[in-house]
Amino acid sequence: MPKASELKRGVVIDINGVPHAVKNVEAKSPSSRGATTLYKIRFKNLVTGQKLDESYKSDEFLTEADCERASVQYSYKDGDNIVFMNSDDYSQYEVAIDDVEDLMAYLSEGLEGLTAIIMNDVILSVELPQTVDLEIADTTPATKGATATGRTKPAQLVTGAEVQVPEYIETGATIRINTGTGKFMSRV
Repeated sequence: MPKASELKRGVVIDINGVPHAVKNVEAKSPSSRGATTLYKIRFKNLVTGQKLDESYKSDEFLTEADCERASVQYSYKDGDNIVFMNSDDYSQYEVAIDDVEDLMAYLSEGLEGLTAIIMNDVILSVELPQTVDLEIADTTPATKGATATGRTKPAQLVTGAEVQVPEYIETGATIRINTGTGKFMSRV
């Protein structure tokens, strides 16, 4: 049972029998003497996808949900579902595209480094790695002398997502993207 002060992003907590993942933790220190630090925590309901904001005192105990984390790999798209394969025992899990719609911009076939939160043999959510490497499917041609400026241009990735890249990047190049911000980091 972790205390509110020990919570970190990604921890799964049981709130009224429903698993909630910690998305953001913010500490608020009151100015009056003797007051305890309050932790404002944003949860994501792993069943419905709704957000929940709660405040706890630093010494309040919370109950961890009974779920497991497994390393999975994106396998393929099957109609309205996506299939993930467990990297350890090669079992497969199907998830509705609507449940992982925010991940679709970064999922390419064979992508590894994903972490699935599983409860009762059902994937509740999937977490992306910090960075992914994707190929540029289409962008305007590179301009001469573009390395000297900090200007960017739009580029469409093989997944269909659009990202701003420096002007010297060309179609077919592989780039690294920060999945938290959705921004270009470097050329691979």
